[in-house]
Amino acid sequence: MRVASLLPSATETLFALGVEPVGVSHSCDHPPAARDLPTLTSTVADHADRSAADIDAQMREVDGAVYDLDEDRLAALDPDLLVTQATCDVCAVDASEIRAAAARLDPEPEVLACDPHSFEDALDDVERIGAAVDAEAAASALRADFRERVEAVRERAECAVADEGRPRVAVLDWTDPPIRAGHWVRDMVEIAGGDPAFQPDGPSEPVAWADVREFDPEMLVVAPCGFARDRAVDAVGDLADRPGFDDLTAVADGRVYAVDGNALFNRPSHRLVDSLETLFARLHPEHAATAPEALDAVASVDAEKLVIEQAVTSEEPAEGYRRRAQRTRELADELAGVSAEANDHLGESPDRGSR
Repeated sequence: MRVASLLPSATETLFALGVEPVGVSHSCDHPPAARDLPTLTSTVADHADRSAADIDAQMREVDGAVYDLDEDRLAALDPDLLVTQATCDVCAVDASEIRAAAARLDPEPEVLACDPHSFEDALDDVERIGAAVDAEAAASALRADFRERVEAVRERAECAVADEGRPRVAVLDWTDPPIRAGHWVRDMVEIAGGDPAFQPDGPSEPVAWADVREFDPEMLVVAPCGFARDRAVDAVGDLADRPGFDDLTAVADGRVYAVDGNALFNRPSHRLVDSLETLFARLHPEHAATAPEALDAVASVDAEKLVIEQAVTSEEPAEGYRRRAQRTRELADELAGVSAEANDHLGESPDRGSR
């Protein structure tokens, strides 16, 4: 069967099922072999090296479709099946556009539109895709493996919650403006043993910074859509500029994490199970069996240092920086006192010689 995948998560799933697409979208980058396949889409927006605020402004200014479909190349590939999505109108080519393009092809290919809204929906899509490409056995085996891994996390999380309670978790999939991750993320936070109250029970949605401060997360996960890990680290700076960021418990406790959103959380592929295991390992590290391989996609951000650096380089230091500078002076005075006492004590002690 000749399958064209216009959705990164579907491309990942197809490869996992042993099916190589004949064509993919411009965003399909995993596994690496996907990058060598014919590209069928492009974007009218330039996201390279732009800040989250610039990208948001650019997307708002687009008049018409955000993505273009190369129908001539699609026709030349002669696909039997097109896989797309109906979940997010800014994530990929709209399903209605794909159906219209399919109707213009002869013969007309089938169209499978994935539309997951929960963690289980996303994992169930593995079997839906498997059935569509005659790979039912592989899909069933993969789904069974996921079920076993998810249950292992669930059981360990229940023990962790009994011992430690549920830490407040906030997952953002954009930083300027702040957007809290929805769909399957709420389920994942709950399964991993976190308090999911911050995440919407529905699509991702903008959130007022005051609401973030009021929730006061004990762990903050920053996973901007389309950003690799190092770029996500830079995006944390958007939040560090906001009032009260350094007062968040997650910042004070050193539990701010920047995540490769393409690899974890954002794409509803089988890699959401990797995301769940990684979230649990960061949330309850003492209860995790092993360190997931996907931890490489996560960076721990020294958010307190970031606040100070950004305040120092600004024209007028932030109030948080003033408080922190004052505390630094107080600590220096305390250390000076300890040092003086130690010197006095050494002066009264027998000579121990030099080292």
